[in-house]
Amino acid sequence: MFKELDPILHSQLRLAVMSLLIGVKEAEFTFIREKTGSTAGNLSVQISKLKEAGYVDVIKQFKDNYPQTICKITPVGIAAFETYVKALQTYLPK
Repeated sequence: MFKELDPILHSQLRLAVMSLLIGVKEAEFTFIREKTGSTAGNLSVQISKLKEAGYVDVIKQFKDNYPQTICKITPVGIAAFETYVKALQTYLPK
């Protein structure tokens, strides 16, 4: 009856990151931090977990001599998010 929920996406902050990225495809670390209200350290750890799962790519570069981190959702991440949402819908009454 109830489908299993992806433990990677079931974390509130990781789910928030994926929800942001599903709409914009990619975003700067600072944008994600501001939108989620997370600390830089916690967000960094959670993005690393998403990267290890193959759900996001992390691009580190320099912009105007300042480090810039871009997070980009992968096709695997999009599929995982869609599966998660469908599984979550099985928990809602019909």
